[in-house]
Amino acid sequence: MGGAGEQERRGVAEVAGCSSVVMAGDAAEAVVCLNPAIEPLSWMLGTWISDTPGEGCYPTIKPFKYMEEIKITHVGQPMLNISCNGFNPETKKPMHRECGFFRIKPGTKKVAFICAQNTGVVEIEEGEVNGQELTLSSHSVARISFAKEPHVQQISRTFRLLKDGKLEHTVFMATDDQPLLQHLHITYTRCS
Repeated sequence: MGGAGEQERRGVAEVAGCSSVVMAGDAAEAVVCLNPAIEPLSWMLGTWISDTPGEGCYPTIKPFKYMEEIKITHVGQPMLNISCNGFNPETKKPMHRECGFFRIKPGTKKVAFICAQNTGVVEIEEGEVNGQELTLSSHSVARISFAKEPHVQQISRTFRLLKDGKLEHTVFMATDDQPLLQHLHITYTRCS
């Protein structure tokens, strides 16, 4: 999907593990190759869009559906960058947003995910990558002082590349008054 013109407009083009990156304010592009430390996560790279609505549920909220676009990129550093934008499938109004980084401990399968959410939650999750599956659990969860209650206490998630090439993302959550339960499930199709 998308040709060279679209890649230039987006500012990033994947070419054999290297990216052409336009930095803000710079007139020239810099070509950066994937840092070898994050090669075990390279299967996650790209722009992914849900082609069917994901499902959200939890005992304290009404079940809901959502669409989401995630962009997982790199700029040559030993980490991946991620931005997630969820929106209502009917009204297209913005919903949940997250941004963060995946870091891998060089020479291991150990991965850290640093994530800030528009709900006022910031988390550090750690886990392992095994083939084309990344499993993470919260190591630390912090929140703004006026975050909505009940407060999130624990998060775990799995990213998995399915045989059909889709990316599956499942999130579990525990709060002050609920145990660790599935909260979100969605699959994405890679569009670039």
